Amino acid sequence: MPGPTVLAFDTAAAHCAAAILSGGQTRAWVEPMAKGQAERLMPFLEACLAEAGLRWADLDALGVGTGPGNFTGIRIAVAAARGLALGLGKPAYGIDRFTVLADGQQRPIAALVPAPRGQVYLRLFSADGAEAPQLVPEGTPPGAPLAPDLDAATSLSRIAAITAQRLADGLPAERPAPLYVRGAEAAPPRDPAPVLLP
Repeated sequence: MPGPTVLAFDTAAAHCAAAILSGGQTRAWVEPMAKGQAERLMPFLEACLAEAGLRWADLDALGVGTGPGNFTGIRIAVAAARGLALGLGKPAYGIDRFTVLADGQQRPIAALVPAPRGQVYLRLFSADGAEAPQLVPEGTPPGAPLAPDLDAATSLSRIAAITAQRLADGLPAERPAPLYVRGAEAAPPRDPAPVLLP
């Protein structure tokens, strides 16, 4: 019996990336781009489906990368996944990059994701679960063996596989949400708000 058909996608880095798992086979696409993901994502996904000989109605589930990564990029993919799930009536699963890196690895394992300004995002996984992710200086001892890094195509293939497994396990889909480890860089205005006259 063939497994589910899953579309996974991500815009948390400088790319539009997607993978389709269908009939037990996975195919991935990566289109590098520094900006413009919001305008490009839907045509990109439609092109991926067409190349795989599939339609939106053929999908059983959606998987989306939830970060950490570029703030705007994460929101683009997550919003698209929520809209598609609602419009198609299909479950959507948010998969963060730490989970992708640690998937299939012997625990304890540490997952590292690059961050700005000489820092990294770190999350430790043990046999009992996962700790909360942290933002630490680059070179900080991770506290466990490091999970190998993955390129975008392999990451998306894993998101598709994890999504298929969650669907098979009957895990309920929740609205995907961005994973932000650090706060927004934009500071609130220092000037007081203007007084509104009656």
